[in-house]
Amino acid sequence: TAAFNLSGSKPALAGASVCQRAPSGAGTKASVGLDKAISSRAAENPIGSAVWQKVPRPTGHAPSLSGPACAAPDSRLNSLLQMTSPAPLYPHRHLLGIEGLSHLDIEALLDRAEDYVSLSRQVEKKTTALRGRTQINLFFEPSTRTQASFELAGKRLGADVMNMSVAFSSVKKGETLIDTAATLSAMRPDIIVVRHHAAGAVNLLARKVGCSVINAGDGAHEHPTQALLDALTIRRNKGRIQGLTVAICGDILHSRVARSNIILLNALGAKVRLIAPSTLMPAGVERMGVEVYRDMREGLKGVDIVMMLRLQLERMNGAFVPSSKEYFRYFGLDRDKLSLAAPDALVMHPGPMNRGVEISSEVADGAQSLIREQVEMGVAVRMAVLDALAQHLPNV
Repeated sequence: TAAFNLSGSKPALAGASVCQRAPSGAGTKASVGLDKAISSRAAENPIGSAVWQKVPRPTGHAPSLSGPACAAPDSRLNSLLQMTSPAPLYPHRHLLGIEGLSHLDIEALLDRAEDYVSLSRQVEKKTTALRGRTQINLFFEPSTRTQASFELAGKRLGADVMNMSVAFSSVKKGETLIDTAATLSAMRPDIIVVRHHAAGAVNLLARKVGCSVINAGDGAHEHPTQALLDALTIRRNKGRIQGLTVAICGDILHSRVARSNIILLNALGAKVRLIAPSTLMPAGVERMGVEVYRDMREGLKGVDIVMMLRLQLERMNGAFVPSSKEYFRYFGLDRDKLSLAAPDALVMHPGPMNRGVEISSEVADGAQSLIREQVEMGVAVRMAVLDALAQHLPNV
């Protein structure tokens, strides 16, 4: 079954969102505005896929200001200003996907990440934002960049970080995901970072634990922090995202990175092109608001950003391309094909790269490549996400 089997339905927020608001008191006018922005954004995304499971989220409200009920108006106002803090800029308890986030939510995370880029370039890189908090990295799939990035991000924020190796865990002995969630919840962590091979598994786990959950990639569903770090990299180098033309090239069919980037780039006003052979292009993907090209040379004409994706052989059942050599000839990025893009076009890749398959070494290591900068932005973005979710953690 193709990973991109779209139904074309327009999900309502309550049934389609994968982000849960932090529970608290009565809603404020600010929270009503955010709700409207999020509902508007959700209505603009005609996405409905069997494999990209839609999980209902409990509804809640942003924190409201409260003060002494019997105080005089002036003294009450002063008490509010002195004794309370404003509602968090990021109003969700989890980060389970880009879908369901408003452009305000995305911009808030990117702005916060900018500060952490500066911090990470200093000699003293640590803060106390997560001091006393426990972060568990639970990875059911192999990972180098993402797991290391989340571990470094947590430690720089002062958290106690534990990496759980599934290869040596009770999961290998037959324990279910639900049992694993119950076990971890009993340890009272504050944040769990999860990568899983099954789409929707992270959403399920988030409903079974009492802490915040971050999706580090679930099947062919979403990889939200990768899309955020890609957006930050583009914004820092181009000064904007709105109005840019971004070409996503390669194995679109099996890519959670492609799906998260499509949603995010559309939300921020970019024009998205998808380039892939027919065997790796999801059926009906045009309904996500993208342009589809099956000729790479035609699709690259005039684009501002070229985002390459690797062939995900581990998710393929059968032959999707004749050979790696044939694939590179028609859909691999080399200097000749890159010359068709805008003169100041930049090249990106989420990694790991397969040199000589989807990208040449000349391009990957060239002056137009942002691939190493993406790795740096990954730490800053994950620090920002951890910090944003920490605003909703209880202090008692």
